[in-house]
Amino acid sequence: MFTFAGDMLLQFYKYQGTGNDFIIIDDRTQAFNESAELVQRLCDRRFGIGSDGVMLIRPSDRADLHLDFLNPDGTRSFCGNGSRCGIRFAHSSGMIGDTCSFEAVDGIHQAKVEDSVICISMKDVDHIHSHSQGTVIHTGSPHLLLPTEDVENVKVKEEGSSIRYSDDFREEGINVNFIQINDERSLDIRTYERGVEDETLSCGTGVTAAAIYLAELKQLTEGPIHVRSRGGDLEVDFKKRESDYVDIWLLGPAERVYEGSIEI
Repeated sequence: MFTFAGDMLLQFYKYQGTGNDFIIIDDRTQAFNESAELVQRLCDRRFGIGSDGVMLIRPSDRADLHLDFLNPDGTRSFCGNGSRCGIRFAHSSGMIGDTCSFEAVDGIHQAKVEDSVICISMKDVDHIHSHSQGTVIHTGSPHLLLPTEDVENVKVKEEGSSIRYSDDFREEGINVNFIQINDERSLDIRTYERGVEDETLSCGTGVTAAAIYLAELKQLTEGPIHVRSRGGDLEVDFKKRESDYVDIWLLGPAERVYEGSIEI
């Protein structure tokens, strides 16, 4: 659990889900100073621990636990892979059993641990918005989907940043996903993440948005859809009810990398 020792040491745990890496902090005492400055320092890959965000494990009066995610810039959002890593940590630490509920910034989710696979429920998708720059789907975080025939050669940071900071999205930001469709149930993806302001090896909410995009395009009524990111493979299951996508689950591995402490 998060505590201060005499020389102000912060205990942390490093986890990754398909290359999307996170600093996990057991903050059930709610003592963590969540200033943007500290979060930015911890996530810095040269002067800190280095990660795609900080996941705080906190108590909840609405669910079994609260997974409170902070982007590297200190802003809050829902994070699919970060939540899967948080569930892996909580399960390994004995906080939860094989099934649980968790609170996040976008509401209540369910989770299941199935051996090496961590499964989390995602919010329903009831609207797919056509935008002049692509297709917008909200899966707990907003995502712009852009199909391409050669995703490997896309300049993700350059093109993603240009769109994210365009007049349409500058104020609230958006995650930009470049997707290459392989067949009606599989695709490749690369994502520029707001808050990280760079390409990440994987993005759970982006993978989910891409799967729903493909389902809508191919008129699928149920999953699964397989998505390959640079950090590994994920699966998205769902059902379609009239025009809505419901019972959406994100499935994939989440693993401990190491643990340590840092002076703060």
